[in-house]
Amino acid sequence: MSSPQPIALLNARLVDPERETETRGGLVVIDGLIAGVGAAVTWDSIPAEARIVDCAGDVVAPGLIDMRCFVGEPGAEHRETIASASAAAAAGGVTSLVMRPDTNPPVDDPAVVDFILRRARDDAKVRIFPSAALTKGLLGHEIAEIGLLAEAGAIAFNDGPNSVADALTMRRAMTYARDRDALIAPVCEDRSLRGEGVAAEGLRASWLGLPGIPREAETIALERDLRLVGLTGARYHAALLSNRLSLAAMARARDEGLQVSCGVSINSLTLNELDVGDYRTFLKLNPPLRSEDERVALVEALNSGLVDVISSDHDPQDVETKRLPFAEAAAGAIGVETMLSASLRLVAGGHLSLPRLIRAMTLRPAEILKLPLGRLAVGAPADVIRFDPEEPYVLDPAELHSRCRNTPFDEARLEGRVKLTLVAGRVAHE
Repeated sequence: MSSPQPIALLNARLVDPERETETRGGLVVIDGLIAGVGAAVTWDSIPAEARIVDCAGDVVAPGLIDMRCFVGEPGAEHRETIASASAAAAAGGVTSLVMRPDTNPPVDDPAVVDFILRRARDDAKVRIFPSAALTKGLLGHEIAEIGLLAEAGAIAFNDGPNSVADALTMRRAMTYARDRDALIAPVCEDRSLRGEGVAAEGLRASWLGLPGIPREAETIALERDLRLVGLTGARYHAALLSNRLSLAAMARARDEGLQVSCGVSINSLTLNELDVGDYRTFLKLNPPLRSEDERVALVEALNSGLVDVISSDHDPQDVETKRLPFAEAAAGAIGVETMLSASLRLVAGGHLSLPRLIRAMTLRPAEILKLPLGRLAVGAPADVIRFDPEEPYVLDPAELHSRCRNTPFDEARLEGRVKLTLVAGRVAHE
């Protein structure tokens, strides 16, 4: 493949997540790498053959890294394909996607990892990183071949929507993963305590007549995992925290020096249980939307650095599984294309700075996944986005690139249009 044309982005607000700074200047991309960045990049300093883009004061930042995304290939292509998910990602400024392992067949065999990587090379506009199953068949009984799956290209390990219920199985998986420096990145939920719950336990769920999910169902599973991390020394990332009890448990683990990190869904950061309204199934999520107090606590934890990562928790569901009574509808929402716009609400509201926000979607995921991405630095891969954080629009689901339309932001007023997405210096979206 020939080298892409050099490109120069001039007159930009450069957001550097490493230093958490905003400066004015430009950026030059040559041969897929960042060749220059900062105030010294001007019209006079760029190669003659470069394509010049006048950013007119728009933000230029590293491409976003989404650590949790369901892509239906193989087995559920009617929900999402690698091609459609990557198109949605590029349009939303996401240049790297970590796929969940709950495909059909599940990603518990190196051949499935190889299939995903080959299909991504053919069809994807962005970087695709498969995560693999922690247990065979995602059943929670027998640990998967973590070493072989990692050698094949799996970047993290979890059982998709499931938490491993058996503590001894989880301990063995962590020990095996530690010896191979593999990342364990599960959701935390005690399914026996969750029971038949479909909404956050509390007054709101009672008013709606919906069985509740106590927040302790998440925190008990998290605290068990953290104790096992202390026992094994594994690298551990709690993918989706949603309440203050879990944040407190994570803070204690950090104080004890454990090698742990955590993420939060963009939905939990920007929506609360009142948004469910009168049984809006597009707002049926897992973890469920909780009270405004819990949402504010998550934002504060993100600002303080206790929460490391924002993910889209992109989970396409077709009409047949969503147009049902709330208790019977599938949980999940699409989100990779709207993650940046939704998160900019936090900046517009003065809850955190733009560099801190961008850090949680670029540098921190890259560090946790041990990827050489997420930086605006000379020599770094040129995964770069340009966006106007203040351009308003009303979200029309019909304009989204995903195969499904189950967005919680249907007809919402948002700000932040991505105008250019580069992946390794090549235009993925414009």
